[in-house]
Amino acid sequence: MKVEELILVTGATGFLGVQLVHELLDHYPQAKLALLIRDRAGKAGQGGQTGQQRADSFVPAVHRSRVQVYSGDVSQPNCGLDAAAWQQLSSETTRVIHCAATVRFDHTLKEARDINVEGTRRMLDFAAGAKQLRSLAYVGTAYVAGERTGLVREDELAVGQSYRNTYEQTKAESEALVRSRIDSKLGSLPGVILRPSIIVGDSKTGVTSSFKMMYWPLKIYARRLWRTVPGFPDAVLDIVPVDFVAAATARLLFEEAALGETVHLCAGPRGSATIQQVAKRAAEYFNAPEARYVDPKLFFAAIRPLLFMALWGRKRRVLRDGRAYRDYFTMRMQFDTTNAERLLGPAGLNPPHVLDYLDRLFNYCVASDWGRKAVSVQ
Repeated sequence: MKVEELILVTGATGFLGVQLVHELLDHYPQAKLALLIRDRAGKAGQGGQTGQQRADSFVPAVHRSRVQVYSGDVSQPNCGLDAAAWQQLSSETTRVIHCAATVRFDHTLKEARDINVEGTRRMLDFAAGAKQLRSLAYVGTAYVAGERTGLVREDELAVGQSYRNTYEQTKAESEALVRSRIDSKLGSLPGVILRPSIIVGDSKTGVTSSFKMMYWPLKIYARRLWRTVPGFPDAVLDIVPVDFVAAATARLLFEEAALGETVHLCAGPRGSATIQQVAKRAAEYFNAPEARYVDPKLFFAAIRPLLFMALWGRKRRVLRDGRAYRDYFTMRMQFDTTNAERLLGPAGLNPPHVLDYLDRLFNYCVASDWGRKAVSVQ
């Protein structure tokens, strides 16, 4: 960068957002950041937190002079900003990274649309009015592919697929909206669409602040609460470390050749693993019995109802909570990474193979007791 930049970031308090803020502050010294952060209301008997207080919890003191915090919410009109703040940001913002989204699978379609689709629409409207805008990076998900199988290309979106949950559906709707604004024939915004797969901890340290997705089934397996997998041994697990996704997002924000493109930030066919490969590594690491695989249709139609009546306590909670993950044990699709390799490869930004850093993820899970205690990582 040769000129000063003001980068507006939404979703900065999320797992990826925090890492992205650190990436921008550490590696782009001429950039200043504007963080749109929602005030958090306190629970009964507890005080809430302003956007500034939330930012202070993860922005290093040495960099705070380069960070402006705006209390706002993408689900509200004008993103919850007053007229003066909206005007100031519209005048000064040069780049936008839109990460804010709900990643819950159990939202109603309306709830998910209010945040994911309408929040994206508001950010696109903001970007369209930003007088100095040079680029916009929209962070979506590779799972807009829904229930497809086979190879999913980066230029594909709606091909008649169905979706597993309202998260996937509304992220697909959001991406369609972004595409309509950055397509050179339909819109005029300089933007790039980024599709990470399942984001996990740092590839070098294993550090994570989110113990969802693959971590939950891994935890119950490591603790010997469950070893039956209602899925296929050859189901594909495409995970990417948060440090790669943050570095790639920052890089592509400033990459002119990326404008108008959709980029899979995924392990891809060369870097992903099967459920069986991951489970075998976990069995070796945690000295646990090998996983057993059951046809998912049989399990959920016949076996699970019987077990739900017979089991109590923690194992019954496993049956209840595990329903959200059932579809992710049966995936037989791969994500093409042609654009990612073309745009990021020359800079040496390639995701490591899943099996190359699994043990580091396991190490951090054990050291932190699955997020229950703080760990000092050098």
